[in-house]
Amino acid sequence: MVTRVTGVYADIYQWDNLYAAYRAAAAGKRGQPAAAAFEYRLEDNLVTLQDELAAGDYRPGPYHSFYIHEPKRRLISAAPFRDRVVHHALCQVIQPAFEASFIEHSYANRIGKGTHRALDVCQGWARRYRYVLTCDVVQFFPAIDHSLLRRILNRRIPDGAIRRLIAHILASGAGVLAEEYEMVYYPGDDLFAVYRPRGLPIGNLTSQFWANCYLNEFDHFVTRELGCRAYLRYMDDFLLFADDKAQLWRWRSALIARLAGLRLQLHEAQAQPRPVTEGLPFLGFVVYPTHRRLKRRKGIVYRRRLAGLLAAYRRGEIERSALESSLRGWINHVRFGDTWGLRRAMLAPVRLGPRDAVCET
Repeated sequence: MVTRVTGVYADIYQWDNLYAAYRAAAAGKRGQPAAAAFEYRLEDNLVTLQDELAAGDYRPGPYHSFYIHEPKRRLISAAPFRDRVVHHALCQVIQPAFEASFIEHSYANRIGKGTHRALDVCQGWARRYRYVLTCDVVQFFPAIDHSLLRRILNRRIPDGAIRRLIAHILASGAGVLAEEYEMVYYPGDDLFAVYRPRGLPIGNLTSQFWANCYLNEFDHFVTRELGCRAYLRYMDDFLLFADDKAQLWRWRSALIARLAGLRLQLHEAQAQPRPVTEGLPFLGFVVYPTHRRLKRRKGIVYRRRLAGLLAAYRRGEIERSALESSLRGWINHVRFGDTWGLRRAMLAPVRLGPRDAVCET
């Protein structure tokens, strides 16, 4: 039986929900100009949002887009801060019903899951099974089809006003990733298929959540219909383990066909069954049954980033706390691999004293 959203549209703009949404959107960002400006007139801004939502007049604002280049070039699109508050308010109402339907081993953007738990499960299965099929989706966020996504969401959302709010948010992001998408035609398409609204802006809370919803039925297909007992997914990266290599090849063909129904493509050249003893690249690490290594590219990227931070600190552009925060974050991540030697080599030359005494030996 399908678990439906029991909340109604009015729950979204109820004051306690809106205030909790603001707190969630501002977490870790209160020093940023957009969050600080919203907080400066917090009550007025929340009342304005509440009135717009209640009257049905709310419309999302334009995105601010920029590229990041580490580890690879990606277009990030940031919604205005007031829209991020609405995204949180919406998800707080509708997410529980969808969360109840997600499989256990879906790890992206879920409470109690995350990168490190996914790596632990991955390594545990690498110790248990002989082969793995490593998969990822071609241009995943730019390719997500709005019509299919709305159909998936509407199955669990009976409230028409919530559906309309979702439609407004989706429409605001249509075309944001158009230049990142290379058109693919699927069976039954006509020439007008190129105009289908598609794409979820990378950086939105709703995008991360809706991406999980979009692949949820695919997850159940793999675990129930294919009968794969060792399957895990982190956003559009997913792994299937088995002791029979031929079985993984058969599953691969079924995955390609199933993804086509979602107007998605598998990176077929990379999706090749391999022995787990060769090491499998996953979430920035290369995972072996006995150990984990940080991907070489990840180490190079952070070495460059650290050099830039040190230079900025020497010039007085950032505080020591920002530098230390970056170092702590990186160490806390890479410690989940066998990286003691890498950490020692990376950090030994760095000496942090007074600003004018910072050096790299």
